[in-house]
Amino acid sequence: MTETPQQPQPQQTMQPPQAGAAGGMEPHRGTVVLVLGILGLVMCVILGIIAWVMGNGDLRKMDAGQMDPSGRGLTNAGRICGMISVILALVGIAFGILMMIIGLGITGIA
Repeated sequence: MTETPQQPQPQQTMQPPQAGAAGGMEPHRGTVVLVLGILGLVMCVILGIIAWVMGNGDLRKMDAGQMDPSGRGLTNAGRICGMISVILALVGIAFGILMMIIGLGITGIA
């Protein structure tokens, strides 16, 4: 019996997955959306609107497989904070208008 010499196999190395753009996907922006959502709650409602819009777009991209889904939780939390900031601002504006109407009615100007 003759043994055939075996060719050396190329060594395969396992590389850890890269954080962010896995498999050609866009990196997630979950941290940015969360920070904007929180700032929308405590500072300026415009930032809440931006967080809401960015969060919706990023979640759509994650569902379509275009964006890294590892930031889904952060993105969703930021989107919800943005939604809450917008809703609280609208309630505050409605309350302010109601108080003006009541105030004008009491003084008899209306």
